Amino acid sequence: MAGYIEDRWLKKKPNKDTGKRERTALWGQGKRYRVKGIPGVRDRSFDTSEDAKQWLANAQTDTTRGEFVDPRDGAIPLAQYIEKHWWPGRSDEPSTAAPMRKIWNHIIPFLGETALRDIDAAALRIWTTQLLTRVEASTAQVIWIHLSTILEAAVDDGRLIKNPCKAHRTVKAPKPSKRRAKAWSRSTVDAVRAGLQDRYHIAVDLGVGLGLRQGEAFGLGEENFDFDAGVVHIRRQLRWDSKGRPYFCLPKGGKTREAPLSPNLAKRVQDHFRRFPSVTCTLPWRNPESPTTELEARQRKPITVRLVLTTSQGNRINYAMWNKRSWRPALAAAGVLKVIGEKAETYGGRTRRHPVYELSRADMFHVLRHTYASTQLEAGESIVSLSEWLGHASPQTTLNHYAHFMPEAGKRGIAAMDEWFGQDPQPNVPEKSLGAS
Repeated sequence: MAGYIEDRWLKKKPNKDTGKRERTALWGQGKRYRVKGIPGVRDRSFDTSEDAKQWLANAQTDTTRGEFVDPRDGAIPLAQYIEKHWWPGRSDEPSTAAPMRKIWNHIIPFLGETALRDIDAAALRIWTTQLLTRVEASTAQVIWIHLSTILEAAVDDGRLIKNPCKAHRTVKAPKPSKRRAKAWSRSTVDAVRAGLQDRYHIAVDLGVGLGLRQGEAFGLGEENFDFDAGVVHIRRQLRWDSKGRPYFCLPKGGKTREAPLSPNLAKRVQDHFRRFPSVTCTLPWRNPESPTTELEARQRKPITVRLVLTTSQGNRINYAMWNKRSWRPALAAAGVLKVIGEKAETYGGRTRRHPVYELSRADMFHVLRHTYASTQLEAGESIVSLSEWLGHASPQTTLNHYAHFMPEAGKRGIAAMDEWFGQDPQPNVPEKSLGAS
């Protein structure tokens, strides 16, 4: 089997005259015994021959199995591994790269100086406990997934034998309490719609009437409406990267789809077109960074869309600003949110005061999508159709999200069992035993 142990302090061959091995120039310097000759494994030195023999045996066995990991490769601090080896190899979309910055806020400051091989069960339990004092369980779960992904890459890179996030039974990912999707009543939808500027009324209509995500609504073009066929083609969304640069990309999951357009919603859309003409907007596709190769130039070639939703200045909508200046005030006017304070902001030497609203993720634009699903299911529409219209990966995903919206959920089964027990039991008729002829 490959591999051997070298004594660095004595020459390999004995002296012909004395029959003894002579000292080398390294006598008394450093560790005496060095393990060498294992393909793909760096040499390693030890103080005693017993330690060298034990390590050689383990390394030979692990190499044969394809499981050898040099402990020295795991000595790299987590922060250094992330910054020099893991992060540069990422190819996230600009919109998904920004949230990954949670790594810099919640992983590196607390585990960054720890060597990969020293991230054990105890270190993970302490880190998780501290994490849950700083962020909600749902956010902690996302951060945990980031850490597990990083450590899984370290396993693939040969720096760890196992991912410590998965290898210990006492270490578990944070689990947020399961929350049911929330839908609004017709009166709430109408009240919020009335609290928005006239040009934004259609945003609510599109959310409730087509089940659009916010980015899909803001990226919808006039050419996506087929009034003759009664459908809307959902082909893109409008996103903004961490540097505040807008671009177009495919809807979530890379899935384009079609959604049925009701006649009355079609009338509202056409009325919106007359009152607020669509604005032509040209943006890069998929990534706002300037291309550096011909392939990137083709992939990021700008596209032009006649946007249905624009600002009063005729610009594309920045979702963060729109949520702050239009959506939350409309929620407050409808009684959905409360004003909890005031904030002063200075622009060009002028100070303006803005109300501060309580936070409610359940009442952001996405609630309109939930309301669309609720309305469809209460009308008896099939899960399969709804899944297609929403752009879900499968009907099971739709069922997991919206089963509680289904009409008479659970009551049909209760009625069937009630009928079962409402009948008198049948007389007992003995069955022949299996052994009877």
